[in-house]
Amino acid sequence: MRVPLSWLREYVDLPATETGRDVQAKLISAGLEVETVEHLGADLKGPLVVGQVLTIEELEGFKKPIRFCTVNVGQANGTGEPQEIVCGARNFAVGDKVVVVLPGATLPGGFSISARKTYGKTSHGMICSGDELGMGDDGSHGIIVLPPETEVGKDAIELLELVDEVLDIAVTANRGDCLSIRGVARETAIAYGLPLRDPALLDVPGPNAYGYPVQVSEPLGCDRFTARTVSGLSPEARSPLWLQRRLQKVGMRPISLAVDITNYVMMELGQPLHAYDRKLVQGTIGVRRAGEGEEIVTLDGVKRKLHAEDLVITDERGPIGLAGVMGGANTEIADHEEAEGTTDVVIEAAHFDAVSIARTARRHKLSSEASRRFERGVDPAAAAAAAQRTVDLLVLLAGGTADAGVTEVAAPSAPHSIAVAADHPDKVAGVEYGRETVVRRLQQVGCDVYGQDELIVTVPSWRPDLTEVNDLAEEVIRLEGYENLPSTLPKPPSGRGLTHRQRLHRRVGRALAGAGYVEAPNYPFLGEQVFDQLLLEADDPARRVVKLTNPLNDEEPALRTSLLPGLLGALRRNDGRGSHDLALFETGLVFNPREEQRVAVSLPVDRRPTDEELASLNAALPAQPRHVAAVLAGAREQAGWWGKGRPADWADAVEAARAVAREAGAELVVRGGQYGPWHPGRCAELVVVAEGVEKVVGHAGELHPRVVKAFGLPARTSAMELDLDALEAVGDDTPRAPGISTFPVATQDVALVVDQFVPHAEVEDALREGAGPLLEAIRLFDVYENAEQLGDGKKSLAYALRFRAADRTLTVDEASAARDAAVALAGERTGAVLRG
Repeated sequence: MRVPLSWLREYVDLPATETGRDVQAKLISAGLEVETVEHLGADLKGPLVVGQVLTIEELEGFKKPIRFCTVNVGQANGTGEPQEIVCGARNFAVGDKVVVVLPGATLPGGFSISARKTYGKTSHGMICSGDELGMGDDGSHGIIVLPPETEVGKDAIELLELVDEVLDIAVTANRGDCLSIRGVARETAIAYGLPLRDPALLDVPGPNAYGYPVQVSEPLGCDRFTARTVSGLSPEARSPLWLQRRLQKVGMRPISLAVDITNYVMMELGQPLHAYDRKLVQGTIGVRRAGEGEEIVTLDGVKRKLHAEDLVITDERGPIGLAGVMGGANTEIADHEEAEGTTDVVIEAAHFDAVSIARTARRHKLSSEASRRFERGVDPAAAAAAAQRTVDLLVLLAGGTADAGVTEVAAPSAPHSIAVAADHPDKVAGVEYGRETVVRRLQQVGCDVYGQDELIVTVPSWRPDLTEVNDLAEEVIRLEGYENLPSTLPKPPSGRGLTHRQRLHRRVGRALAGAGYVEAPNYPFLGEQVFDQLLLEADDPARRVVKLTNPLNDEEPALRTSLLPGLLGALRRNDGRGSHDLALFETGLVFNPREEQRVAVSLPVDRRPTDEELASLNAALPAQPRHVAAVLAGAREQAGWWGKGRPADWADAVEAARAVAREAGAELVVRGGQYGPWHPGRCAELVVVAEGVEKVVGHAGELHPRVVKAFGLPARTSAMELDLDALEAVGDDTPRAPGISTFPVATQDVALVVDQFVPHAEVEDALREGAGPLLEAIRLFDVYENAEQLGDGKKSLAYALRFRAADRTLTVDEASAARDAAVALAGERTGAVLRG
């Protein structure tokens, strides 16, 4: 909601020294989110005056039409002589009053004006359009043409109200009253402790039998409908400058006088209105639900097929408007430039059900200024005042006559009252406000308050969001100032801390961060087309997803079953922004639907749910294991004086998985594998052994080139993903102090020749088992392939074996015997032979 400070001052006598920034601070303290304060005309400098066009000479020989004009600006130029100006616009004629900026002036954006030669003539200034003055579009798409009665030489800065401050307020869904100048003025008056001149306090005639006939068939959707008629409007009447400028400042475009007035009153009072051309309305105006198959052409020119839940305005022909959203084209007010202008209008000021309007607006993807207000709550008591205000302005500005008939159809209703303890806000805030403060603050927002210790509070009609005791407490707290609430740290019970699972997650995060990875959390949503990009098989369990009933994004309606899509998207975005050396990780939940679909029970709100009820709810939820994933691209080690550096590759992804397993205290078996997005020759299958049974808990390696291309990733991108909960289940992360031996180590190197398809992990496992308890460590330090020396399909794996005994110094024979036993078992299991 854009609120001009000049308009706000009409209803609140703010001190003359108060700026938009000062008002912003006050309103923010009161709980309104004032995003910006726009300074209109801040860099505008005159002379900017009203001129009258005396002559126009069409210049020939140029690519576009150019006119050389003389303009009378009075004494504004110091001589009284006509001002010579070159202009390319075509929407003005001799005798028109226009806005002229003279040499020495500065326009918005720091554009300085001086006399200059152009198109063979010297132009002493400019004839201005609205865009050039920072006014926005006035509908003319050209030069500003002022009313004929405007005085020549008058200061146009003052005339057009070009200097002002506009507050831009982000109105929350519960504060529909602040989508109006009236509502913001009320908040401003409360914040400053000043009286409010309520623009809705008008003398309104009561309903009578002479009003335009209205029939409301759906009182639950429309509980109030006011209709007024004005006749004898001048078709040539145009909106005055002050009205156009106020609409432009709040972000609306002037259209025609009748429409501008309804928009003006809507912005002023918060009550949406609609004006019908009376001669185009046939018979009684009705309010009902749409019938099956009915259609309407709305004011935006779109034919819309109506739904049975849509609330519509009708006449004898059928729908003439989508209630609370947009009017129909068949009763549209004629523009003043049309041959037969509108002379008689019917004014509608109604109150519609918020939920019904919200659903209609979303169903037709048609959000309007009216629907935005009805969705958030409109003051039903303001309808009659808004209609009267509209009638008064039409009579004043268009020369019309207000008909004596007044129609008002209203469903019986009673004000909403709430019983609340006088000290309830004190208990909520932890601050002792006292009864007097509570009563005073509630009365300031418009409530009627009675009682002593137990207050009976009747909420005002413009605050439908005040429905229960905590809403009233919030009003007191926000007006007393959120910043005045004391900061009190909660006191947790002793003996409690992080759970084992939480500690593991933190250790994993620290370990990966220490290895150079950056955490990149992502939204847990995805589109099912991503599974094709990941090359998953049609029957892959990861393709079974949980879909959201009301997704934030229609293109991502499902909950993720893998962390990779989000991480790969983050890697692509960062790479596209110039960060090419990337190592990202994320820990988070994935969501796997259960085999048996259950409906979640509705838990009670008046007591704590029982354990059985909570268990039933949890059983209906999808399985949500926590995963950890990492992606790498670019350089893993930077080049410099210290060395050539190296690129990230599949081995780094495997090492990231090993680092996670170490933190979980789990033994991770790494062996060759093949799965979905990974390159078939550079994919490691990550396995743990639980109760003697192997379980695949993840994969790591280089991504498949097709996946890299589908996601737009850098070449040779690598990734890993692990089921962190599965690692936790088999791991033992009990801290163990390392054993320090005083006896020397015996090192034996061994090179084994095996077939190329034999995984290194299998050879290492055999060596480790065969060497027995004397083996302290084993390390692969060389892989060698040479067909001439080793034979076709062979490779050499060289290992460093470290032997040590806890109670003695090993002899050479003992170390050699352990080595030979290790080689023997490796040969038996993998066909390995010592390299000669």
